[in-house]
Amino acid sequence: MTIDELVPGQILRNDEIVSIFQCAPQGGMRRSKRTNSLVLISDHTKALYEDRWEGDVFHYTGMGRVGDQKLDFQQNKTLAESTTNGVDLYLFEVFRENEYVFMGQVELADQPYQDQQLDIENNLRLVWIFPLKLKENTQPIEIPQEWIESKNRYREKIAKKLSDEELKARAKHTNKKAIKRSTSTTAYERNPYVSEYAKRWANGICQLCDQPAPFNDKDGNPYLETHHIEWLSRGGDDTIENTIALCPNCHRKMHILDRKADVEKLKKRVRERLSSLA
Repeated sequence: MTIDELVPGQILRNDEIVSIFQCAPQGGMRRSKRTNSLVLISDHTKALYEDRWEGDVFHYTGMGRVGDQKLDFQQNKTLAESTTNGVDLYLFEVFRENEYVFMGQVELADQPYQDQQLDIENNLRLVWIFPLKLKENTQPIEIPQEWIESKNRYREKIAKKLSDEELKARAKHTNKKAIKRSTSTTAYERNPYVSEYAKRWANGICQLCDQPAPFNDKDGNPYLETHHIEWLSRGGDDTIENTIALCPNCHRKMHILDRKADVEKLKKRVRERLSSLA
C-alpha cells in the first residue's frame, strides 16, 4: 500500500504506518524525509495530552512531555512551518490499542497558540497547540459509538489509578468543554478526571437524596453516576464546578423532571465542596 491509497476511516497497525510512511515506530509526531511527510498521532488511550476536535478544527498538542514546550523544538518546528516547508501532514487517532484510524491529510487552520496543561510529572506548564483542519475535498468520517466508548473506558481506568492529589490536579487543569463528535448519534466525550473526582468527593453518597449508593460495581466500589448540573447539550461545562455524583434513580429523575429546587440543591453542594477546598 502507498500513501496515496490511504482512505479516511481506514484502520492501520503501527507496523503498517512505519512501512507506508518510512517513519519511526514510536512518538506522536513522526517525521519522514523519505516520503516528505509528518505523521501526527493522537493516542486517546494515553493520558498526557488533551487533543480535541472543536467543530471542524482539531487542536493538536505539540512535542515535549516535561516542562514548557518550545515551538522551535524538533517536529514542533516542522509542523509550525508546514505551510512553507512543503511537508505533507497526515492525522491518525487511536481509540483502541494498536488501531490507528486514518482521519485524512490535514493542514494548519490557523497559527499555533499556547495553552496550559499538566506534564508527565503533574506540573503545570505551557504547551503549543496546533489547530488542524482536513484538506479541501476531504470529508470527516463518522466515528462509531463503540470507539468513543472504548476511549472513555481507557481514560476512566487511568483516572481510577491516580492519587487524590493527581486526580484533583488533572480535574482542575483540563479543557472545560466536552468534546462533541459526529457518530451515528451525537456523542460527548466526557473528561474522566472530572467524573472520577466527583465520585470520590461523594464518597458513596448520592448528592441529591443523601442515601448510600444502591449497590457496588464489579470492583466493589459504590455505584454512582456523574451528572452535569447544567447539561452538556445546553452548553454546560465539563468541569468540577458543574459535575456531581448521583445514584441511578436520582440521575434519571434529574434528566426527566429537571426540577429547579433539585438543581439549586446540587449547585449548593458543589459550592460547599469548592469552599471546603479553598
